[in-house]
Amino acid sequence: MGSHDKDFSEAITPVPTPTTRAGRDGLAAILARPRRAVVALDFDGTLAPIVADPEQARAHPDAVAALTALAPRIAAVTVITGRPAEVAVRHGGFAGVTGLEHLVVLGHYGAERWEGGTLTAPDPHPGVAAVRAELPDAIERAGASHGTWVEEKGRAVAVHTRRAEDPQAAFDALRQPLTDLAARHGLIVEPGRMVLELRPPGMDKGVALLEHLRDTGAEAVLYAGDDLGDLPAFAAVEKLRSDGVPGLLVCSGSSEVTELAERADLVVDGPAGVVRLLRALADQLG
Repeated sequence: MGSHDKDFSEAITPVPTPTTRAGRDGLAAILARPRRAVVALDFDGTLAPIVADPEQARAHPDAVAALTALAPRIAAVTVITGRPAEVAVRHGGFAGVTGLEHLVVLGHYGAERWEGGTLTAPDPHPGVAAVRAELPDAIERAGASHGTWVEEKGRAVAVHTRRAEDPQAAFDALRQPLTDLAARHGLIVEPGRMVLELRPPGMDKGVALLEHLRDTGAEAVLYAGDDLGDLPAFAAVEKLRSDGVPGLLVCSGSSEVTELAERADLVVDGPAGVVRLLRALADQLG
């Protein structure tokens, strides 16, 4: 074992206790029947710290080690992200890693699937190209062009306001105009942490999670996220629990999205806390 691995293992704490009964039941089911459990995770803000430029986002330095420690002990580890799947794989450093051969990355809210180096995806929605062409004028008319920038996501486009002089004011000024623009071209707007993403309807992280759990035959699930886009996955787990399937909801702590923390069974300290939780689970399952 290298010195880096040793330092990391020494820092591991016991699995924290969820604050809710449903969360404690979910954790107990995962620990009791790990081979029937799925751990699903958002990427940005959950496995990777939020940064001003999403192209510079990278998974926490210990994320891959934690995932490779956990993956062989459970039914599946899955990343569900609004990013293109290949971007999440690249920024996560997941490709070609021993122990992550069966990692599934569901990109664009489940529209894309990456597994074992193979990507499957449908044709792009035609509304994305139309919106892309009109977006600069829409941003200008809203008076929010200064410091605002557009991220090209292939099957979607995202408008970021984090670099604006007043990020929240720019976000608020753009929300309705971009919602109207998206609707004209058959798209929807997915709000996030100082970002508005214009994307095709019909898929969200809740739909993606439920389909994946059906495919794997999971009998328990942990889902961890940090943003508004994770609320459908939280709702999916809550629905599963009402149907008798145990689940644990984890919030990668953020003061920007309080609703997620309020609905979570367990709040951890950002991506570093998520990594510690994953490694603690792996250690517990031994």
